[in-house]
Amino acid sequence: MTAVAPATADFWFDPLCPWAWIASRWMKEVEQVRDVTTDFHVMSLAYLNADKDDIDDDYREFLKDAWGPVRVCIAAAEQHGAEVLDRLYTELGTRFHNQARDKSRGTIEEALVAAGLPSELADAMDDGSYDEAIKKSHHAGMDQVGMEVGTPVISVEGVAFFGPVVTPIPRGDEAGRMWDGVQLVAGVDGFYELKRTRTVDPSFD
Repeated sequence: MTAVAPATADFWFDPLCPWAWIASRWMKEVEQVRDVTTDFHVMSLAYLNADKDDIDDDYREFLKDAWGPVRVCIAAAEQHGAEVLDRLYTELGTRFHNQARDKSRGTIEEALVAAGLPSELADAMDDGSYDEAIKKSHHAGMDQVGMEVGTPVISVEGVAFFGPVVTPIPRGDEAGRMWDGVQLVAGVDGFYELKRTRTVDPSFD
């Protein structure tokens, strides 16, 4: 019997996106039931939408808080290795989404400490010198799927998609079956899209 090689999913996220957060928690469930690891990478909703004129006022207000967290993520990856993004994203996402905490420096410092990282990394929130690294990471993911979509972006065995957009978080066997489906369509040359209109808000249960 031929052994099946472990799979790797590359996952691009912006810490502020609730749909990316749900999809990332799905991948953490998948890791429990399938032989797969998730490598996390930063993209930026603020950068993605910087030159767009058709953004409503509420979303533009939302994006005002978006640069700080991604700068901190990039700084953490540069100074402590990309593998820290997994646990830092978990701590940030738990606070931003499950706990509905603000995006203040205090919240981010708390997340850094919980992730085993120096709280001083929060200095990066206002440091534009990290923006070129953010853009490089952003394009590594988004150039594979096109700039008309957002986050999450997931790349499976070299084939990238926007999504999945799903709620609530698939767990256990359900998470594994959904992963099997993603692998299946990733293996179909020329497959691009399945979509339906979303009618519910994100649920983090």
